[in-house]
Amino acid sequence: MKVLLPGSVALDPDLPEGVHGVVYDVHAPVPEQHTDAEVFVAWGNSGDNLADAARRLKAVRWVQTLAAGPDAVLQAGFAGDVVVTAGLGLHDRTVAEHTLGLVLAAARRLNLLVRAQIGRRWAGELGGLQPVRDSGSFRTLGDANVVVWGFGGIAARLAPLLAALGAHVTGVARQAGERHGFPVVTADSLPELLPATDLLITILPATPATTGLVGAAVFELLPDHAWVVNVGRGATLDETALLAAIRSGRLAGAALDVFETEPLPVTSGLWDEPGVIITPHAAGGRPEGASALLSDNIAAYREGRPLRNLVAR
Repeated sequence: MKVLLPGSVALDPDLPEGVHGVVYDVHAPVPEQHTDAEVFVAWGNSGDNLADAARRLKAVRWVQTLAAGPDAVLQAGFAGDVVVTAGLGLHDRTVAEHTLGLVLAAARRLNLLVRAQIGRRWAGELGGLQPVRDSGSFRTLGDANVVVWGFGGIAARLAPLLAALGAHVTGVARQAGERHGFPVVTADSLPELLPATDLLITILPATPATTGLVGAAVFELLPDHAWVVNVGRGATLDETALLAAIRSGRLAGAALDVFETEPLPVTSGLWDEPGVIITPHAAGGRPEGASALLSDNIAAYREGRPLRNLVAR
């Protein structure tokens, strides 16, 4: 059995006897001599590479993406009977860490402070004596009401970090209850929840149901001092509605790591908006534990056992 391994990351999975690993270039067509591969591992592939693999790998039966979200693989055109598994869990720590950085930057207005530094201006209005708690402004995680929409593995790592700094965290997921010690509600509760929210963090996957889901209707429910942070998928957030809300004063600001079009076009109004923090899809990018996941799943595949992180198709 041949397994195609991406050259975009160092991988050293334990391969059972009879399994042969071949490293391929994620930005070039799969070499003809390797189009007989049964397993295709994706990470950082260009769209052309994925489409080429879907078209020419006639023997492929399983695609393992190391990305937490399988949307790029699902859009590539692989046959419906090809099994797809995702990289859930590989990015939990790094994305949680980056999200915390964005949240603290927003609360402490590092976006405005950096602009002032570039202009060699002492931004005294952002320093000096400050209210211990200003209910009309998001300036600290202490006693802040934080909603995390998309309460999966990343949120499980992030929520305790936010709580350790004093935030009151509520999750939003498809099923209500309690997860990892935090209350979780469904999206039906957002109209009651969002008006008292200081910070909305979205970690939603890209699906037809979530496209543009975080838009004007959501922003209207938030108080005008609230911030929005998106580290899920860019397609889930309506950038036009977000920019309009910030410019009108309807929202205080946003910190974004993912965008509808990447790289973010130079013509986007988000670039020049002082109330927007932009990072270039930098939260993940480091699939920690990828070799271990591959080892487990390849062994399971050979033995006919269920695979981890199976994607419904």
